[in-house]
Amino acid sequence: MARLLEPRQFIQVLSGPRQVGKTTLIEQAAKRCQLPTNYASADEPTLRDAVWIEQQWQVARAMSRSVAAGGALLVLDEVQKVPGWSEVVKRLWDEDTRTQRALKVVLLGSAPLLVQKGLSESLAGRFELFRLPHWSYSEMREAFGWSVEKFVLYGAYPGAAVLVGQPQSQHQSQHQRWMRYIRDSLIEPIISRDVLLLSRVDKPALLRRLLELGCEYSGQILSYSKMVGQLQDAGNTTTLAHYLELLAGVGLLTGLEKYSPSLVRRRASSPKLQVLNTSLITSVRELVLKQASRDTALWGRLVESAVGAHLANAAALGECRLYYWRERNVEVDFVVEKGDQVLAIEVKSGRQAARRAGMSAFARQFMDARKLLVGGDGVDLELFLSTPVAEWFED
Repeated sequence: MARLLEPRQFIQVLSGPRQVGKTTLIEQAAKRCQLPTNYASADEPTLRDAVWIEQQWQVARAMSRSVAAGGALLVLDEVQKVPGWSEVVKRLWDEDTRTQRALKVVLLGSAPLLVQKGLSESLAGRFELFRLPHWSYSEMREAFGWSVEKFVLYGAYPGAAVLVGQPQSQHQSQHQRWMRYIRDSLIEPIISRDVLLLSRVDKPALLRRLLELGCEYSGQILSYSKMVGQLQDAGNTTTLAHYLELLAGVGLLTGLEKYSPSLVRRRASSPKLQVLNTSLITSVRELVLKQASRDTALWGRLVESAVGAHLANAAALGECRLYYWRERNVEVDFVVEKGDQVLAIEVKSGRQAARRAGMSAFARQFMDARKLLVGGDGVDLELFLSTPVAEWFED
C-alpha cells in the first residue's frame, strides 16, 4: 500500500475474502503514512446508512483541517453493507476534489462482487482497486514457519494460525479448537453476513449444504443434476449455479469450467468443485495431520485442492484463467490460460495411469499447450506453491 503515501488521486479500494489481512494492511500503511486516521466499520449488528458515511467523512475532514498539507486518512471497512454507498462516496469525493481537500480515502470490502458492482455503477474513473486473495504458502511459511504439509492441512487463514498447537482446555485438542474457530468465526460470519444479508437467498440451508458438499467433493467434477441428487430440497440447477457463484464471490468455493475453445461448451459444462482455502475441507471433515497423511487417497485430494486453490486465487486476481479438461474417462486436473498460452497441469495422486492418459490425450488435441506435473518425479509441491503462477509461462 505504498500508494497511500502519494498525493491524493484516487479512492483506494481493497477487496477480498474475510480474514486475509485487509484491515491489518491498512493499519500498517496508516502508521507508515503518519497521518491522522478515522477508521470506521459497517460490519456491526446495527445497519449503517448514508448518514453514517457522511458522519465519518466529516470527522476525517475535521482531522484534515487541523494538520499540515499532508491531510488525513479515512478508512471505511465493509462499506458494501451500506445501502447506496457508492453514490454517497461519489458525491463526497467530488466535493473534496473541487475544494482540493487533502483527504485520502480507503474502502475495504469482503464481498468482491458487491464491491465491484458499486464501483462500476457510480465511481468510474475515481478508484484504484487492489484485490487481496487468500494467503499463499510462501506468506504462511514466512509469517508462521509452516511446512508445506501443514499448509495443505490447515490452509491459509492467518488469524487461525496461532490456534494450531494451542488447545483451549485439557478436554479439547488443538485441532478441535482450530476447527471450531474456522467454523464459528470464519465460515458462519461469511455465510450469514456477507451472503445472506447482502444477496437474495431463498434457501439458506441449501446454500450451507452446497458448501459442505463442495468441501466433500473438492477436486471432483460434479454435474448440477448429481448435486440435486446429493442435496435434499435442492430446487433446480439454476438455483445451485447461482449459489455456487455467491460462494465463489466471498472466497469459499468455486466451480471450474471445462476447457474448450468454444465459449458455449465451457458454460454448458459440469463444474469441477474447488475450495479456495483447504482449511474448509479439513474443518468440515475434522481431519488431523496424522490421519490425513496415512490415508494416501485423501492426502492426494488435499494436495490437489491446495494446488487448485493456489491457481484459483491467481485467477481471482486476474493473472490467468483456470479450467479443467475431461473427455470420456480421461482428464487433466487443471488447464491454465494466460493470454494465448495454455498450460496443462497434473497433480500426482493414486490415479497415475488415468492421469498420464489424460495428459497425452490433451496434448494430441492441443499441441501448443505446455505440460507440467506437480509432485512425484515432477515439480516439487513446495516449489510449485512457492512460485507465482505467471512464472510457469516464462521460457
